[in-house]
Amino acid sequence: MNRVFNNTSRALLTSLMAALLVIPSVSVAKNLVEEPSAGEMVLDAVVARPVLLVATVLGTALYVVTLPFSLAGGNAEEAGNALVVGPARSTFVRCLGCRVSGHQK
Repeated sequence: MNRVFNNTSRALLTSLMAALLVIPSVSVAKNLVEEPSAGEMVLDAVVARPVLLVATVLGTALYVVTLPFSLAGGNAEEAGNALVVGPARSTFVRCLGCRVSGHQK
């Protein structure tokens, strides 16, 4: 009886974990078109953009300092994307108040 209960509980737990992994992808798919409120736009302009600008500048400096090591390791492009391009895209390409980088259509 205990073995049957363990197998059943494992199957239910596995199903629950699989369902929880699918839910975020469904919710992201629905949020492709964002319509931020005025408050979100103000917070983005006053807080998020300056912080992201500082992150872009610091990431660029860190990229330049670590560039010899990145070139030796063969991952200079990945380091550039993570340290410079990602923060810069979030700073300059993302619409005001949006959470996802890229142009709105």
